[in-house]
Amino acid sequence: MAYNFLSNKSLRNWHRDIGYFFVGLIIAFAVSGIAQNHRKLWKPDKYLYEYKKLSSAFSGAAHSIQKQQLQAFGDAQQLGKLLRSDSRNDSTVVAVFANADITIHLENGMVEMNLWKPKPVLAQMAFLHKFTGNWWIWYSDIFALGLIFITVSGMFLMRGKYSFKKRGWWLALMGIIFPIVILFLFYQ
Repeated sequence: MAYNFLSNKSLRNWHRDIGYFFVGLIIAFAVSGIAQNHRKLWKPDKYLYEYKKLSSAFSGAAHSIQKQQLQAFGDAQQLGKLLRSDSRNDSTVVAVFANADITIHLENGMVEMNLWKPKPVLAQMAFLHKFTGNWWIWYSDIFALGLIFITVSGMFLMRGKYSFKKRGWWLALMGIIFPIVILFLFYQ
């Protein structure tokens, strides 16, 4: 007797086993995705552990402050790599480092520092969500294909009044229409 991949029992087994295999990544991506959705409200992968004020030699106009000066200050304070900097006005510079955010008040040389540490578990989940290493991209592609399989196979597992043909099609249609409407409203 030949193996029938599309039989209900085989489909149910594949659906179950692929779901089990990817359960960790599904949870990690879902949790970090929720956190990333709210990144404007709070830092999803870091928490504030210390606030410091100190004086510095920074002075002059904001446009005169060079990235090399900011990185040298960051190196001296062990703030990590300078990620970006900007001036809020001509007398204030804001710089974001790997481990801190700083605000420099050029009129008096005062520096306000918010020092950050990674949030346990959530920082690692967010890293996985944003990581772009070659081998990880391939694994993520396999994961995406697994999600497609879980989704499509799930549509054919139920029979009777709760089947895709009787009930599921209109729920799936609503689930497809909603992101399309959002695209039309907000995508430029």
